Amino acid sequence: MIMMEYHNPVLLNETVDGLNIKEDGIYVDVTYGGGGHSREILSRLGEHGKLIAFDQDQDALLNKIDDSRFLLINENFRHIKRFLRFHGIETVDGILADFGVSSYQFDEPDRGFSTRFDANLDMRMNQQDVLSALNVINDYDEEALKKVFYQYGELRQAPLLARVIVSERKHQEIKTTAQLKNIVIKHLPPRRENKILAQIYQAIRIEVNQELEALKEFLLQTQDLLKTGGRLSLISYHSLEDRLVKRYIRSGLFEGEPEKDIYGNVEVPFKRIGKLIVPTSEEIEKNRRARSAKLRIAERL
Repeated sequence: MIMMEYHNPVLLNETVDGLNIKEDGIYVDVTYGGGGHSREILSRLGEHGKLIAFDQDQDALLNKIDDSRFLLINENFRHIKRFLRFHGIETVDGILADFGVSSYQFDEPDRGFSTRFDANLDMRMNQQDVLSALNVINDYDEEALKKVFYQYGELRQAPLLARVIVSERKHQEIKTTAQLKNIVIKHLPPRRENKILAQIYQAIRIEVNQELEALKEFLLQTQDLLKTGGRLSLISYHSLEDRLVKRYIRSGLFEGEPEKDIYGNVEVPFKRIGKLIVPTSEEIEKNRRARSAKLRIAERL
C-alpha cells in the first residue's frame, strides 16, 4: 500500500489529552488525514476500546490503520450521526476534529489548494464532488463572487476582485491557479499580496467544500452523540471556524443567546474545559501549519 506523506499532527498531545480517554471508550476522529491523532488515541485505548474515523478525501484511505479496534469511514463529517448509527453506534465518549486543509492537501500541487504551485483550479476535499474552484471562478456571477470573497475571505477588496475576474474570463476561461494569481495580484497592495492571496484561496476553498455549513451541521449533532461527560476537542485555523466553535461551546447556538427559564436560568449543552490552547513557539518552528491553530475543549453536561 502506498503511504501518503502527512506532516506531524498539530497540538497532538493537548488535543488527545482533552478527550480524557477511558480505555474501554468509543471515540471519533472526524478529520483522519494522515492518522496522527487517531494513532495517539488508539495507543491510549484498551482492547475493548473503539475508534471511528471520518475523512472525505479518498487519499486518506491509503493511510488506513490496521487495527481491529479501528474503523475508517470515507465520508464528510457532516454525516457523522447517520454513519455511526449505520454501524450500530448511538453515543460516544469523545469527538476530535482538526478542521481545515491537511498538510498533505496543501503540499500536493495537483489539488490546487496552495498559492505556491501552478495547478488546475480544483480545491475539492472530496474529489468526487461536482463543484470545484473552476466552477466558482468561471460560472459564478459578479455578485456571487463578491459574496464569497467578502464572507469567507473577509476581504475589503471583494467587489474589485469579483469585477476583475468576471472581466478577464470574458476573454478566456480561467483554468489554473497561476492564471488566477496573475489576474488578481496586480490589484493587491504591495507587500501584502501573499496574505491577501491566501485569503482569496481560503474563500474559494470554503465555498467549494461548503466548509462552514458542514461545520455547523457536525457541531449540532454532537449534542446527541456525546454521552454525559463526553468530550469535544476541536482545532480551528481561522476566525470563521473558531467563532462558530466558540459560540457553540458557550451556548449551543451560532448566534444570539440561549433562552432563560422563568427563574432566569440558562440551560446549555456543554461546559468549557480549560482555556483556549495555542501551539508553543517550538511547535510552530517545527510545523508552520500550527501557527494559526486554536484548540477548544468542552464537556457534555
